[in-house]
Amino acid sequence: MIILSEAPEQLKPSASRRDISRSAEAARLAGLQVYTIPPDFSVCETAENALWHMPACAPEQVAFWIGYIPEPERYQAMYDAALSKGARLINSPDEHLLAMEFHRYYERLGELTPRSMIVTSPDQCAEVERVLGYPVFVKDTIQSRKHDGWDVCIAADQEEVTQRVGDLLHREGRSRGYVIIRELVRLRHSRYAGNGFPAGREFRAFVLKGKVAALGYYWEGSDDLSHLAPDEKRTVYALASEASHRLGVPYLTVDIGQPESGEWIVIEVGDAQFAGLSQISSLKLWSRLKELL
Repeated sequence: MIILSEAPEQLKPSASRRDISRSAEAARLAGLQVYTIPPDFSVCETAENALWHMPACAPEQVAFWIGYIPEPERYQAMYDAALSKGARLINSPDEHLLAMEFHRYYERLGELTPRSMIVTSPDQCAEVERVLGYPVFVKDTIQSRKHDGWDVCIAADQEEVTQRVGDLLHREGRSRGYVIIRELVRLRHSRYAGNGFPAGREFRAFVLKGKVAALGYYWEGSDDLSHLAPDEKRTVYALASEASHRLGVPYLTVDIGQPESGEWIVIEVGDAQFAGLSQISSLKLWSRLKELL
């Protein structure tokens, strides 16, 4: 296994930078070879230059990337440059896009996740009330706006959903031309995040080729709902594995939540190379990934 880690010292201070730094250090402690790469091509100009210091691998090695979510063109370039040196990123460019973009994976998840509409224009919002009813949850195809608070994610009527969709479409780097309107499912919760967002009972699973490598509570801090009973853990593991099998992406995160009604659902998935660790030990994660490979 080879690790490509974006240099934390070149990133702006944030929770994501903390996770990148922590994960890279844990990979080293787990005995993995870590090569630092710049966070973009502004200095090195090309992916080949970004990997100039990485020696050629023989036989071919599996590679993992630690960093921020890249643009599709950057992922493709890094994948090709690493492969030319005998290091194959765990997810191919097509698999990366399938995992990251909701409009690509939604139909594959089917009944595992709440009903959703995928729109590319505010004009399509006229159908929301008929298809989903109100209120609804609005997000871009890559990420939600949880960090901005509950109100910016929720739309109570056609005027609000049209405004939310328009705002996200203007942020092309976030939406990539697609906005997701979801049936609002309220998760069990006992507290709120600092921005007022309900800290719903949600867990993040890191899944490698259908097997759960690590599972952790989604929210930071102490929470009575973060403990899973044995039968609940089996249900969450099975749901994460099922989502992985349906998508066929080798390395995936699956976020699973429990609505107030008590069942378990898939909230969303992602390329695990670029996922936050939540309450997961990065050292245990890398050690387990080594075992599974």
